[in-house]
Amino acid sequence: MALVVHLALRIWLLTRGNFYWDDLVLVGRASTHSLWSWSYLGHDHDGHFMPAAFLVAGVCTQLAPLSWPLAATSLLIGQLVAAVAVARMLVVIAGRVCPAVLAAWLFFLFTPMTVPAFAWWAAGINSLPMQAGLAWIIADAVLVARGRRTATPWMIVRSVAILLVACAFFEKSMLIVPAAIAFAVLATPDRRAAVRRSMRLWFALVAAAVVWGVIYLVAAGSSAGWHPGADHSPRQTVLLLWRTITHAVAPAMVGGPWRWDRWNPSPPMGFAPTAMIVLGVLVLLVIGVYALSRRGGAAVLVVTLVYFVCSQVPPLWNRSGPDTALELAQTLRYLPDVAVVAAAALVLILISPPRTGQAGNAPVPTANARVATASVGEVRGAGRRTDVGAILSSPAARVGAGVAALVLVASSVVGTVGFTRAWHDNPTGAYLSQARTSLAENASVPMFDQPLPLEVLLPIAYPDNQISHVFGLVRDRPVITDHADRLQVLDPSGRMVPGAITPARSFSQGRGRCDRPEVTGPSTIALDGPLARWTWTAQIPYCATADGRVEVRIGDSDPVVVPVRAGLHPVWVQATGAGGSIRLRPLTPGLSLHIGSGRVGEVVMASLLH
Repeated sequence: MALVVHLALRIWLLTRGNFYWDDLVLVGRASTHSLWSWSYLGHDHDGHFMPAAFLVAGVCTQLAPLSWPLAATSLLIGQLVAAVAVARMLVVIAGRVCPAVLAAWLFFLFTPMTVPAFAWWAAGINSLPMQAGLAWIIADAVLVARGRRTATPWMIVRSVAILLVACAFFEKSMLIVPAAIAFAVLATPDRRAAVRRSMRLWFALVAAAVVWGVIYLVAAGSSAGWHPGADHSPRQTVLLLWRTITHAVAPAMVGGPWRWDRWNPSPPMGFAPTAMIVLGVLVLLVIGVYALSRRGGAAVLVVTLVYFVCSQVPPLWNRSGPDTALELAQTLRYLPDVAVVAAAALVLILISPPRTGQAGNAPVPTANARVATASVGEVRGAGRRTDVGAILSSPAARVGAGVAALVLVASSVVGTVGFTRAWHDNPTGAYLSQARTSLAENASVPMFDQPLPLEVLLPIAYPDNQISHVFGLVRDRPVITDHADRLQVLDPSGRMVPGAITPARSFSQGRGRCDRPEVTGPSTIALDGPLARWTWTAQIPYCATADGRVEVRIGDSDPVVVPVRAGLHPVWVQATGAGGSIRLRPLTPGLSLHIGSGRVGEVVMASLLH
């Protein structure tokens, strides 16, 4: 039932969302590169090396360009796999289905810590495979450490394969290895035996992670911020880490934040009130105090804290800089894998016996199959039944725990709904829909390339912010060209409107006439000033003696071959160059032209110049 509610809530969230920012970069690259080329799969995406994520994005784009339902389906499948993998991990750690497992699973399913990265396609196809791989490999490591499974060659190959797949989606998945080793030791009463049983599996996982780490450093390490020339701030990284604890993790412990604000084009940021932050800190303190009263609880807290720091510092360091606001930490974007580790730590703490009992002195028989498959709490509590199962056996305790779980789930749902409302405030979906309609309606008229609106994708994403990239695989659209007989552009809403040229430079008409054209061979038209090197568009009115072709250069640009028609017509030519003239050369024998006055500048909506 919990899984059904969880998936229903996530489906509703996806129906209120759409593509955002990096999603369009992935679409743009998939539309302009061969799906199996290294330039596509091995692309260094802002410090990320993620060939498998690119492959998923590419397949979705090839099957149905800019189809949000297909992209959303890939997220939902990933979420289902992650939820099942986490459930398996919790059951393996506890040794059985029990209230502790249910409590930890409910936390994972509904905590807002996993929501922002899920809703954003580019982030979801990174983090969801990592969550699933982290949970699965932790469970396998625990099974091997306890002796319930032998580290056979097949199991080692499977675990390494899962690790490498997770790393191929997100390089952060290399943290799976130390997390799995730590929890395997923490979840096993006889830790020496755990190390002895697990050596082959651990060695294989460590070797695979090291190899992938070297590949990552070669492919993307230079742009990930880990080099002397990077403009990053240790002080700001610490501040971002602290803000993550106070304004992200603490509210999430009580189902928050409830209020989310969005300053487009940034993602939503959670703004929890002080009371919620304080309450979340108190919950963390209570969990910490309770953990310290259990056998091995202190070690579980240390491992969880170390994982949190190690998982947060790299992305926060990479994002730290003079222009980075601390509100970045309030997006909760980097916390999904922390939720998996927190769930594992929570169940491990709840099933651990108290420090004062004699449970830890009980032998661990291996011949008895029932005892060999017992949970840590059962094995350590063989001498005296004082684990959480006994505590929760009283009706009052069960009712109290049930009410607390329901309150946490309800609060988390409120937080998710608040995020969804803020996430829905995204102009991308409406723009893409309108633009596809406009492009289809004007498919027969060639047009110049142009960037997407600033509120959809900033120029920093160039060239993947160009319509030729984002709509590259859309079938019904105009041909993107370097010359056009009619100037049209997409406005910020995606509607096709008349275009115009800004008056950066101008030129006068030629000395001839239509019946006595002056351009009969290579000719130079002087501009009223020089052009800096840029992509310029020239508006050239002409009167041609016949149909034919003309070579046009703007400054020192490469030549653009332009078809012309007999009679009086305008043509717009686009090229990248610098200089103070336009050069024309008729290519068709006998073709002559008279040139009217025109201008050189950039393409904008005509309404902006009126």
